[in-house]
Amino acid sequence: MDIPIDDYVAGAAVATDLVTTSPTVRESTGEALPTPEALAAFLAAHDLRPAAALPPTSENVFQVQLLRREVRGIMETETADQAVAGGRVLLRRAGLAPVLRRAAEGKWQWHVPTAPGASLADELAAFISLGLLGVVRTLGHERFRACAAPGCRGVFADTSRAGRRRYCMPELCGNRLNVAKHRARRQAGSVIA
Repeated sequence: MDIPIDDYVAGAAVATDLVTTSPTVRESTGEALPTPEALAAFLAAHDLRPAAALPPTSENVFQVQLLRREVRGIMETETADQAVAGGRVLLRRAGLAPVLRRAAEGKWQWHVPTAPGASLADELAAFISLGLLGVVRTLGHERFRACAAPGCRGVFADTSRAGRRRYCMPELCGNRLNVAKHRARRQAGSVIA
């Protein structure tokens, strides 16, 4: 895998989405990466193509589930120094020295290649680490947050321009909260009438 350094947002999005696949976050639906097919769909949804280009195996699923715990740990660190230290550990799993390459449009771009023969989880770790390190460098450690939805145990990296994201999965957690507020307003209105 060849990871562009300047696109930390993609790595941070994968980190957030990986953490939200956990049964810790998805208590009602359970594990979102239970099979090699689910892992393949996750990678495809993020347009990630590991260097080996082989279909994921059960061992890959297990290793990515372990990686998910490490990523969550980095997002829950108390300080930027702790987050950076965790990001470095992930990057060292497969990341090699940065290289400068000319992109298709002729512009020079920094990339971090991954080690030949690196496992799928190690390549994913390197990709995610660059995203998380980019968040700390560009936006600050305070952009790692816990989900604001009551009862949700999700965490996320807020890469939004305004920095006002509140939910790990806005389409699920945010919508669930909005529906609950709407029902409460309707119920309060019918009690008064």
